[in-house]
Amino acid sequence: MSPTQLVIFDCDGVLVDSEPVANRILAQVLRELGLDLTQEQIFQHFVGYSLPHVVRVVEGMLGRPVPEDFLRDLQARTFAAFKTELKAMPGIEHALDRLGAPFCVASSGDHEKMNTTLGITGLLPRFAGRIFSVTQVARGKPAPDVYLFAARQLGAEPAACVVVEDTPPGVQAGVAAGMTVFGFCAHTPEEKLKAAGAHRTFDEMRVLSELLNGLSG
Repeated sequence: MSPTQLVIFDCDGVLVDSEPVANRILAQVLRELGLDLTQEQIFQHFVGYSLPHVVRVVEGMLGRPVPEDFLRDLQARTFAAFKTELKAMPGIEHALDRLGAPFCVASSGDHEKMNTTLGITGLLPRFAGRIFSVTQVARGKPAPDVYLFAARQLGAEPAACVVVEDTPPGVQAGVAAGMTVFGFCAHTPEEKLKAAGAHRTFDEMRVLSELLNGLSG
């Protein structure tokens, strides 16, 4: 295989350990609307998807539109929790220092959310000018649009890109883009990522550079 031209990270659950916090807040907000979902149901229906997708699914479950302030309330409460609880994913700084390849982030979250979470965790300067969102493309994950967009913006061939993802829709997006996908299973069952098409799986960020070296070797 040709050397890796670009490593594309998902943000939530990969760079920042945000999903346990965000899922808890989402569950609380949904309970107030009358939807009492398990964490497994939250993961299945919402994790890895864009906010418009979340709204569509919630409205389908409710059989009615969400309140006008649903997204504003959800975001405000989530950001408030992030300010006191959010941490960088363990080992991510070590991994970024040793990558040996250009990297960027491409997320289902919008730029405001990424600037907030990467800012809180101190990772924002590492990704300056290399932050891409599904709000910049036609379709969200599991469509490949955001990953292809990131590669195009940074002049990388899709076949020489590695995607680091922790959700099935994200893995599917990377595979559909023709990229090599590493499934990060710190919070996600490994079998779910493999079933989505992940080429390799790992659960410790510190080994990422070794995995990349193994690709070129």
